[in-house]
This record gives sequence, structure tokens and C-alpha cells, in this order.
Amino acid sequence: MGDASAFKSGREFCAWLGLVPRQTGTGGKVRLGGISKRGDTYLRTMLIHGARSVLNHAKEPGAWLEGMKGRRPTNVVVVAQAAKMARTIWAVTAKQQDYQRGFQSVKPQMT
Repeated sequence: MGDASAFKSGREFCAWLGLVPRQTGTGGKVRLGGISKRGDTYLRTMLIHGARSVLNHAKEPGAWLEGMKGRRPTNVVVVAQAAKMARTIWAVTAKQQDYQRGFQSVKPQMT
């Protein structure tokens, strides 16, 4: 990954890994396709294996993950969890903070 601050956001980091859906569309309507599978294959594979392990073996999976499991197919949930983990990795490394389990980010106030 190198320097995490090279990416503007966690989503840009996920796109670099190939964990975000391909976007196509016209006339202002955006259609989301499958994941792009570009970027670092090894890192993406490790994140997906870790996400699958979280899905199958988590003691407390959390409301977000339980809701996704009820609405989406298993592999879609796995990739979503992997992308969430990648965004967390980016945030921790780019901002040089310790990991906090229940952390909620706050939008800065516009003044």
C-alpha cells in the first residue's frame, strides 16, 4: 500500500484494491455492476478471506452485518465486509490513530 495519505478517501483506497462496484450509466442514472478486480490481487484476496471468516465465526457480528446478511447474497456481503475493513485500514493508517471498535466519524461543521 505504501503511504496511505496518497489516497484521498477510504473509497479511493477500496477502488485501488478492486473492492468497489463498477459504475456505468447515462442520463444521470448510475448502475452498479460487479467488483472491478483491479489492483493488488493478494491484498484483496486476504481481505475477502478475512471478511468470510468474520461472517462465519464472529461472536458479535453487529447490526450492520446482520442486516446485510438478511438482504443480500452471501458473496455480496463478504465483499461489502472486505471493503469496510479496507476503509478502516485506510482510516487508521492515513490518520495515524489507534483502532477504536465503536468509533463513529463526525462530519466537520461548515462555518
